[in-house]
Amino acid sequence: MELKDISSPKDIKGASIQELENLAEEIRAVILRQVSEHGGHLSSSLGAVELAIALHYVYDTPNDILIWDVGHQAYAHKLLTGRYEKFSTMRQRGGISGFPKRSESVYDHFGAGHASTSTSAGLGFAIARDLAQKDNQVLAIIGDGSMTGGMVFEALNNSNQTKKNFTIILNDNKMSISPSVGAFSKYLSKLSVKHRHSLGEFSRFLRSIPKHLGNKFKGLIDNAKLAFENIMNPGQLFRDLSIRYFGPFDGHNLQELIEIFKEIKELPNVCLVHVLTQKGKGYDPAAIDPIKWHGSDPFHIDDGSVILEKPRPTLTSIFGKTLLTLAKQNKKIVGISAAMLDGCGLGILKEDPETADRIFDVGIAEEHAVTFAAGLACEGFTPIVAIYSTFLQRAYDQIIHDVALQNLPVVFILDRAGLVGSDGPTHHGALDLSYLRTIPNMVIMAPSDENEMRNMIYTATQYKNGPIALRYPRAVTWTNDIRTEFFQLPIGKFRTVSKGSKVLLIGVGFMLAKCLDVAGILVKKSIKPTIIDARFVKPLDTESYKELFREHSVVATVEDNSITGGFGSAIAEILAEMKNPPRLIRIGLPDAFVGQGEIEELREELGISGKGISDKILAAMK
Repeated sequence: MELKDISSPKDIKGASIQELENLAEEIRAVILRQVSEHGGHLSSSLGAVELAIALHYVYDTPNDILIWDVGHQAYAHKLLTGRYEKFSTMRQRGGISGFPKRSESVYDHFGAGHASTSTSAGLGFAIARDLAQKDNQVLAIIGDGSMTGGMVFEALNNSNQTKKNFTIILNDNKMSISPSVGAFSKYLSKLSVKHRHSLGEFSRFLRSIPKHLGNKFKGLIDNAKLAFENIMNPGQLFRDLSIRYFGPFDGHNLQELIEIFKEIKELPNVCLVHVLTQKGKGYDPAAIDPIKWHGSDPFHIDDGSVILEKPRPTLTSIFGKTLLTLAKQNKKIVGISAAMLDGCGLGILKEDPETADRIFDVGIAEEHAVTFAAGLACEGFTPIVAIYSTFLQRAYDQIIHDVALQNLPVVFILDRAGLVGSDGPTHHGALDLSYLRTIPNMVIMAPSDENEMRNMIYTATQYKNGPIALRYPRAVTWTNDIRTEFFQLPIGKFRTVSKGSKVLLIGVGFMLAKCLDVAGILVKKSIKPTIIDARFVKPLDTESYKELFREHSVVATVEDNSITGGFGSAIAEILAEMKNPPRLIRIGLPDAFVGQGEIEELREELGISGKGISDKILAAMK
């Protein structure tokens, strides 16, 4: 049996254990080759191969429903469900997604790019099945890192709503993206060992009781022993929630997995199966350093070296180094991450002894991260909440209710703003300007280069009048000329890059580069535009903007955010107050979910290029 001959999970139903083990090795080889050539999520997917095989072998998919949490662990699932021929297109424009996607396959029952969603969605599927009086199975596969998300426990608390089978597979690899943190992670990894040790101690204590007393209190001692075992059992937490717990099992032992899943199928009510897997299994570099290999650029398989090294430092690394400098100067600065210490640049502060005790990874719990920061701000600290733009959406209510309403000086650092590339619509930071701009008391900044970025980070740490946000894209620096001094920027003020006439170009953040490209094209048409670096999206210096608008006939705003509610909308609101306003052209992301692809490829397609923007301006001038 070869992978290329598998068109659906039905093709593996009659296979022997040896054939399935051979298939697992072939799947790993295909995943490794694909990620090495095009990049992707490697270590999680390598660790979940046997689990995917066993589930599709035992269950009748797609009639039985598999819901994969996050999606990083679903590459083997894609290969087993008829997508072998398209697997080489994964995460590329026009190709298959790197995550489960409902429109892509009947086997992808629920889309996922963020964590901690599968249990809630699975319970919804299970209740829908019960109401429709169907008899299929529903399974939610969740990683241990995702169990730090509070929504999972909300779902577990509510799971007794179904009396039919609903199975939760806990894929325990002791890792999310950064090492799993918090009480629950320690519970999973240590309690079974503590259980064995403590039972031994308790047994020795019981043996030390004199026989005449032991006989007299035998019933009491037996009850105490039973109660002690229940308390120390690693599955007791789930049993207390009326969830049947099974495990832990070896997540790479196909024989064991198949046997337990066959038994679980016949049981009613909610069951949790705890399996232990190894991230990066089958590829030594990924197994040794699963954090580094969580998400990978193309690399050489033989030694793990990156094929195309980044020519310059990333903006993420600039943020980390800048904050390290400031945190050493200001002992009130505290860094907060939601399971993305290295991904958001805070790892460098965690490694430095001067700042390590002021860096907190709260796990995949963005809502908690924001309110935790609010508490710190109440006590006079300067909390820096560093989260990807798309992930901060999950804490929108906390930003409003716990931070902005109380006007607390919390600093939000939004990495991966705008288009991010091959991770696609679940990861594009396309909405942050829109969803933050509506919040009272919020200040929003967007740097146009790395030196502006450093000054904005400094400005944010100095600002005490309320919450302030700074957003920047997934990109490398423009120059090696990184200045060491810091300047505090005047809140709401733009920067004039060059003075012209007729056409006014306003660039937001790193989209200023597109304005410079447009200017180069317009100059050849004998049009010299004025170029403005917006710097701030909120608040805006309304009167200064109005003066500029009176001097120009066409105004073009260029942003890497949805045109619905973004910076262009803010400018439109100012123009609505004017008599005889200039013509406004808003350039940005469409009011739609943009697909995957290379960032510049997507911008070209969306008309956010020098030529695309200049064509719109020239048409407006005619």
